[in-house]
Amino acid sequence: MSRRAGNGLTRREFLVVAANLALTAMPHAGSAQEQAPRKLKQDVTWWPISRLPLKQAISELKRIGFQGVEMAPREAWDELRAAGLRIVTMVGHASLTDGLNRKENHNRIEEELHRNIDLAAQYDIPVLICFSGNRRGISDQEGIENTVEGLKRVAPYAEQKGVTLAIELLNSKVDHPDYQCDHTWWGVEVCKRVNSPRVKLLYDIYHMQIMEGDLIRTIRANIQYIAHFHTAGNPGRRDPDETQEIYYPAVMRAIKETGYNGFIGHEFGPKGDPIEAIRKAYQICDV
Repeated sequence: MSRRAGNGLTRREFLVVAANLALTAMPHAGSAQEQAPRKLKQDVTWWPISRLPLKQAISELKRIGFQGVEMAPREAWDELRAAGLRIVTMVGHASLTDGLNRKENHNRIEEELHRNIDLAAQYDIPVLICFSGNRRGISDQEGIENTVEGLKRVAPYAEQKGVTLAIELLNSKVDHPDYQCDHTWWGVEVCKRVNSPRVKLLYDIYHMQIMEGDLIRTIRANIQYIAHFHTAGNPGRRDPDETQEIYYPAVMRAIKETGYNGFIGHEFGPKGDPIEAIRKAYQICDV
C-alpha cells in the first residue's frame, strides 16, 4: 500500500498534484514574438531618404526594421501606410520662427492646428510638431505665458481627437539662432501650465546636447513631458555613429528604462550612402 501524507493523499497522489502545480506556475510558452523583450520603436524622418525613389525607400525601411516615417510629403502617405509604415509626425503649423510665443500668431496657428489635428486623426498620426518661435526681444517669462495661452486654445480639441501637440526643443546656438524653446526647463514649464495629456515635448537629442548636455539625467527627470525623440550626431547633425560625441546606446537604454513607448526618430543628414547610414543608426539604437 502507498503511504498517505498528512493531508490524506498517497505519496504518489501528492507528487502528481505538486507537479501539476509547478507546471501551472510556469509561464506559458508562446510565440517567439511574445517571448522577445520589448524594443524601442524606430522611424526615419523624410530628410535622410528624400532622394530615394519611394518604392526603394519603403523596401529598405521594412528590411531594416523601421516602423514608421516622419514628415513625409502628403502624396506619399497612402503608399507608406499600405506598406505597413506609420506616419509618425507631421508639422502642425507654419513657421518655425513665428510661433506660439507671440499672441498675434495665435489665430493663425489655432486654425492650422485644428485643420492638421483632423488630418492627423484621419491618418493615425500620433504627433503634431509645434514651435515656440524666435524671441525677438520677448523674455522667457512672457514667451512661456504666450505659448501657454496659445496651446490652451487648441489642447481640448487635441484631447478629443487623441493627437499630441509636441513643442520641439531646438538649439539656438548653431542651427536656430534666437529660437526660444531651446532648453528643457522652458518647454517643461509650458507643459506644466497647459496641464494637458496632449501637450508635450519633442526632445531632440542632438539639439539638447548642444544646449545642455546632461542628456540621460534630464530625460529621466522629465520623461512624463516627452512625447517623441529625434536623433543626430553632434557636431554636424550627421550620422549618430562612433565619430561623434553622443553615446547613443546608453541614451537609448536610459529612454527604454523609463518605460517610454513612443518612437525614436532619426533626423540627420547622412554622410554617405543613406541606406547604410539609417541601417547603422537603427542598429546603434536597437535596444
